Amino acid sequence: NVTAQIPAPVIPAFNFFKLDQKPFTNKDLASGKLLFFVFFDPGCEHCQHSVQYMNANYSSYKKASIYMVSIFPEGQVNQFMNTYGKLLKTKSNITLLQDRKNEFILKFKPKKYPGLFLYSPQKKLILYSDADDGIQKMAKAIKEAK
Repeated sequence: NVTAQIPAPVIPAFNFFKLDQKPFTNKDLASGKLLFFVFFDPGCEHCQHSVQYMNANYSSYKKASIYMVSIFPEGQVNQFMNTYGKLLKTKSNITLLQDRKNEFILKFKPKKYPGLFLYSPQKKLILYSDADDGIQKMAKAIKEAK
Protein backbone atom coordinates (compact mmCIF):
# COMPACT_ATOMS: atom_id res chain seq x y z
CA ASN A 1 0.00 0.00 0.00
CA VAL A 2 1.22 3.45 -0.92
CA THR A 3 0.05 6.22 1.35
CA ALA A 4 0.17 9.88 0.41
CA GLN A 5 2.71 11.91 2.31
CA ILE A 6 1.15 14.35 4.73
CA PRO A 7 3.02 17.67 4.80
CA ALA A 8 4.83 18.37 8.09
CA PRO A 9 2.22 19.79 10.51
CA VAL A 10 4.96 21.69 12.39
CA ILE A 11 8.35 22.90 11.18
CA PRO A 12 10.79 20.04 11.75
CA ALA A 13 14.41 20.38 12.85
CA PHE A 14 16.61 20.85 9.78
CA ASN A 15 20.16 21.71 8.69
CA PHE A 16 20.41 23.72 5.49
CA PHE A 17 23.07 26.11 4.19
CA LYS A 18 22.88 29.70 3.01
CA LEU A 19 24.49 30.34 -0.37
CA ASP A 20 27.51 31.81 1.43
CA GLN A 21 28.01 28.27 2.90
CA LYS A 22 26.98 29.30 6.43
CA PRO A 23 24.78 26.74 8.23
CA PHE A 24 21.10 27.63 8.70
CA THR A 25 18.86 25.60 11.01
CA ASN A 26 15.30 25.79 12.31
CA LYS A 27 16.72 27.78 15.25
CA ASP A 28 17.63 30.58 12.79
CA LEU A 29 14.05 31.16 11.61
CA ALA A 30 12.51 34.59 12.14
CA SER A 31 10.36 34.83 15.24
CA GLY A 32 6.90 36.34 15.41
CA LYS A 33 6.34 36.16 11.65
CA LEU A 34 4.65 33.92 9.12
CA LEU A 35 7.17 31.43 7.76
CA PHE A 36 6.84 30.62 4.06
CA PHE A 37 8.94 27.80 2.58
CA VAL A 38 9.31 27.45 -1.19
CA PHE A 39 10.91 24.14 -2.18
CA PHE A 40 12.00 24.44 -5.80
CA ASP A 41 13.90 22.84 -8.67
CA PRO A 42 15.51 25.41 -11.03
CA GLY A 43 14.51 23.28 -14.05
CA CYS A 44 10.84 22.97 -13.05
CA GLU A 45 8.49 25.09 -15.18
CA HIS A 46 5.92 25.41 -12.37
CA CYS A 47 8.71 26.62 -10.05
CA GLN A 48 9.81 29.17 -12.64
CA HIS A 49 6.25 30.49 -13.05
CA SER A 50 5.72 30.59 -9.27
CA VAL A 51 8.89 32.58 -8.62
CA GLN A 52 8.11 34.93 -11.54
CA TYR A 53 4.69 35.53 -9.94
CA MET A 54 6.26 36.19 -6.53
CA ASN A 55 8.77 38.55 -8.16
CA ALA A 56 5.99 40.50 -9.92
CA ASN A 57 3.69 40.53 -6.87
CA TYR A 58 6.22 40.87 -4.06
CA SER A 59 4.00 43.17 -1.96
CA SER A 60 1.64 40.21 -1.43
CA TYR A 61 4.41 38.26 0.32
CA LYS A 62 6.26 40.88 2.35
CA LYS A 63 4.46 40.04 5.65
CA ALA A 64 6.18 36.64 5.69
CA SER A 65 9.73 35.48 6.19
CA ILE A 66 10.43 33.49 3.04
CA TYR A 67 12.82 30.56 2.82
CA MET A 68 13.54 29.37 -0.70
CA VAL A 69 15.07 25.90 -0.51
CA SER A 70 16.67 23.81 -3.26
CA ILE A 71 18.78 20.66 -3.41
CA PHE A 72 20.58 22.10 -6.45
CA PRO A 73 24.06 23.71 -6.43
CA GLU A 74 24.59 27.39 -5.69
CA GLY A 75 25.33 28.23 -9.35
CA GLN A 76 22.00 26.83 -10.54
CA VAL A 77 20.10 28.52 -7.71
CA ASN A 78 21.71 31.89 -8.52
CA GLN A 79 21.03 31.53 -12.24
CA PHE A 80 17.40 30.61 -11.49
CA MET A 81 16.96 33.61 -9.20
CA ASN A 82 18.67 35.99 -11.64
CA THR A 83 16.30 34.79 -14.37
CA TYR A 84 12.99 34.47 -12.50
CA GLY A 85 13.34 36.25 -9.15
CA LYS A 86 15.85 39.07 -9.53
CA LEU A 87 13.87 41.48 -7.30
CA LEU A 88 13.42 38.79 -4.65
CA LYS A 89 17.20 38.43 -4.22
CA THR A 90 17.32 42.01 -2.88
CA LYS A 91 14.63 41.58 -0.21
CA SER A 92 15.66 41.23 3.44
CA ASN A 93 12.82 38.83 4.29
CA ILE A 94 13.94 36.26 1.70
CA THR A 95 16.63 33.68 2.45
CA LEU A 96 18.02 31.35 -0.21
CA LEU A 97 18.96 27.95 1.18
CA GLN A 98 20.61 24.79 -0.08
CA ASP A 99 19.48 21.41 1.17
CA ARG A 100 22.82 19.65 0.74
CA LYS A 101 21.86 16.73 2.98
CA ASN A 102 18.56 16.06 1.16
CA GLU A 103 16.50 16.53 4.31
CA PHE A 104 13.65 18.65 2.99
CA ILE A 105 11.71 15.89 1.24
CA LEU A 106 12.04 13.51 4.20
CA LYS A 107 11.15 16.07 6.85
CA PHE A 108 8.66 18.47 5.21
CA LYS A 109 7.11 15.84 2.90
CA PRO A 110 6.26 17.81 -0.26
CA LYS A 111 4.44 15.81 -2.93
CA LYS A 112 6.02 17.59 -5.92
CA TYR A 113 7.69 20.80 -7.05
CA PRO A 114 7.15 23.51 -6.12
CA GLY A 115 6.32 22.56 -2.55
CA LEU A 116 4.80 25.61 -0.85
CA PHE A 117 4.42 25.59 2.93
CA LEU A 118 3.03 28.44 5.01
CA TYR A 119 3.56 28.16 8.76
CA SER A 120 2.28 30.34 11.59
CA PRO A 121 4.68 32.24 13.88
CA GLN A 122 4.14 29.26 16.24
CA LYS A 123 5.58 27.02 13.47
CA LYS A 124 2.27 25.25 12.77
CA LEU A 125 1.19 24.51 9.20
CA ILE A 126 -1.44 26.93 7.91
CA LEU A 127 -1.43 25.94 4.25
CA TYR A 128 0.39 23.55 1.92
CA SER A 129 0.12 23.56 -1.84
CA ASP A 130 1.82 22.09 -4.86
CA ALA A 131 -1.03 23.03 -7.22
CA ASP A 132 -0.56 25.23 -10.27
CA ASP A 133 -2.31 28.12 -8.50
CA GLY A 134 -0.58 27.45 -5.17
CA ILE A 135 1.52 30.60 -5.27
CA GLN A 136 -1.63 32.74 -5.61
CA LYS A 137 -3.29 30.82 -2.74
CA MET A 138 -0.23 31.55 -0.58
CA ALA A 139 -0.36 35.28 -1.41
CA LYS A 140 -4.03 35.37 -0.34
CA ALA A 141 -3.33 33.44 2.89
CA ILE A 142 -0.40 35.72 3.78
CA LYS A 143 -2.45 38.87 3.13
CA GLU A 144 -5.36 37.56 5.21
CA ALA A 145 -3.25 36.33 8.13
CA LYS A 146 -3.63 38.28 11.35
